[in-house]
Amino acid sequence: MAVHGMAAKRVRGEEAQQRYGKWRDYISLMKLGITTANLMATVAGLWMGAHGHPGWSTVAITLVGTAMVVASGATLNNFVDRDIDVRMERTSGRALPAGKVQPLSALVIGLTLGAAGLVLLAGWVNGTAAACAFVGLVMYAYVYTVWLKRTTTLSTVLGGLAGAMPPLIGYAAGSGGRLDLAAWVVFSVFFLWQPPHFLPLAMKRVEDYRAAGIPMLPVVRGYTETKWQILVYTAAMVPVSLLLYALRAAGVIYLLVALVLGVIFLWRAVQGLFTKDDLAWANRLFRFSLVYLTGICLAMIVNPL
Repeated sequence: MAVHGMAAKRVRGEEAQQRYGKWRDYISLMKLGITTANLMATVAGLWMGAHGHPGWSTVAITLVGTAMVVASGATLNNFVDRDIDVRMERTSGRALPAGKVQPLSALVIGLTLGAAGLVLLAGWVNGTAAACAFVGLVMYAYVYTVWLKRTTTLSTVLGGLAGAMPPLIGYAAGSGGRLDLAAWVVFSVFFLWQPPHFLPLAMKRVEDYRAAGIPMLPVVRGYTETKWQILVYTAAMVPVSLLLYALRAAGVIYLLVALVLGVIFLWRAVQGLFTKDDLAWANRLFRFSLVYLTGICLAMIVNPL
């Protein structure tokens, strides 16, 4: 009896492990790390749009709705990219190319999350926030994933339009639907941040992209052209970030953070032109871009006017 009991317990444990693994595979489709980073930008937009602390109910509903839309885009990206993910070492183990999740299931989950998130934003936040989320979802899941990523080196730049939408969603939510000049400055900062963040990552993974036939800038034009473009976008981003202080949309603390982090970012981008180890430099710049994003978001939250 005791032996049978132990066997039954082991079977139940294995079944539970299989169920857990299945749920983990489904959740992995939503790229929780990227979703969390986008929520940080949404919070910054919320505080900027409200010129201070927005209502907690607005914050909660906006974050849930935005998370669902961002997770929808990530899931649909996984669905579309499953044919090229299988050709890259980094992504071949993902749930779809590894056969752990059926493509139809991923498509249904992605569409359901997107629809639910948009309804939540439109019904309980405002139409402007929902419209921004819709534009971001279409830009990422279709324009970037289906079209740009497979055809042009400009995919990283133009795809940045989708990446800059979460703070705009937050701004619209915090301001009651008003998108003034400060809102578009916030959008521009996050848009210009995308190339200096993603191009170093593309340099690190250049052989993966080459194997999959994806025309990323380092694959097509090489490291030198990529480093120049990183510098150009960084040089444009720094003065744009300071406009929020000039417009009296952010205070002195924000100004100091944006200035110090911006100068460091620019200096590190310049160093790329003289480095002898391109990949080590790209790795350092990629990591610093995350520090910059976190610092800017925190400054927007702490010191909006």
